[in-house]
Amino acid sequence: MHIINERQKLHPHGQRVSGKSMMLLLTGTLALGAATASFADEPDAATKAYAEKIAITVCGTCHGPSGNSTHPKFPRLAGQNAHYLSAQLKAFRDQTRGDPDAVGYMWGMAAQLDDAMMDALGGYYAEQAAEPSSAGRDAALVAHGRDVFEHGSPADGVPACASCHGPDAHGMLEFPRLAGQHAQYILKQLGSFQSNMRNVAIMHGVALNLRLPEMQAVAAYLEAQP
Repeated sequence: MHIINERQKLHPHGQRVSGKSMMLLLTGTLALGAATASFADEPDAATKAYAEKIAITVCGTCHGPSGNSTHPKFPRLAGQNAHYLSAQLKAFRDQTRGDPDAVGYMWGMAAQLDDAMMDALGGYYAEQAAEPSSAGRDAALVAHGRDVFEHGSPADGVPACASCHGPDAHGMLEFPRLAGQHAQYILKQLGSFQSNMRNVAIMHGVALNLRLPEMQAVAAYLEAQP
């Protein structure tokens, strides 16, 4: 397993269908050295400690030290599903997640991490308390978004978002937590699913059939959720 050497310092639209720089910071501060440790069901204490250090000093530059990003470009990670986060880090490292920010930021960042560190980072963020968004809210837009989230848009072949992401939008298993996420980030990801730049078959089908007003409404609703 690879972890950070203690002596190395860390700085801080597609056609509708029917019916259906940071790498330099990491390279300079997160040179990973070799060490021996055991890893079974979860990362060991040393790996968890280094993961916390990485999260605060490196990842925190964009995502905030506790994962409560204040910049809408960078997603909130606090309270996120640990399994989902680990899987996304591995997709970044393998260059199989191809949305613009993945290519521009996360491919290089994740290239420096091994599986145990990714699992530990996922665990760290899953344990952080998600803070409510301070963004302004349009009550009518949020209400429309709630309807789409809970019931989908049957006429357009769009299923309820809640069926995968949970009734409270807190996610489950491989499906991410969306509650409290920046609306701008959600819209950007829906665009990547729609264009198939981010190649996830189920989400491509969902996003392809979503009109922009519904996308904006769902994003507003999710951002307003605790």
